[in-house]
Amino acid sequence: MDFARINAAALSQLPQILPRWLPAGRRRFREYVALNPKRHDRRMGSFSINLTTGRWADFATGDKGGDPIALAAFLFDLEQRAAALKVAAMLGLDPFER
Repeated sequence: MDFARINAAALSQLPQILPRWLPAGRRRFREYVALNPKRHDRRMGSFSINLTTGRWADFATGDKGGDPIALAAFLFDLEQRAAALKVAAMLGLDPFER
């Protein structure tokens, strides 16, 4: 599976993907800030995704990752491979094509 290609494709579409995954969020400069759906988050600010790099973190819990596949794995409780397959399917990519 070509994780790098899937991540690159997801990164290029991140501004369109994140409102689907985190609909209550909003863009703030180069970041997308949202409530963390994995905890009882009442105010936006601690959970953010960098739209340029794909790195994300919840500074309140210490959860973090470096790319869109890791974010999908976190949000949807998936292993990395299953998250990559989900992201590839969403983008219409063959995950095994090189």
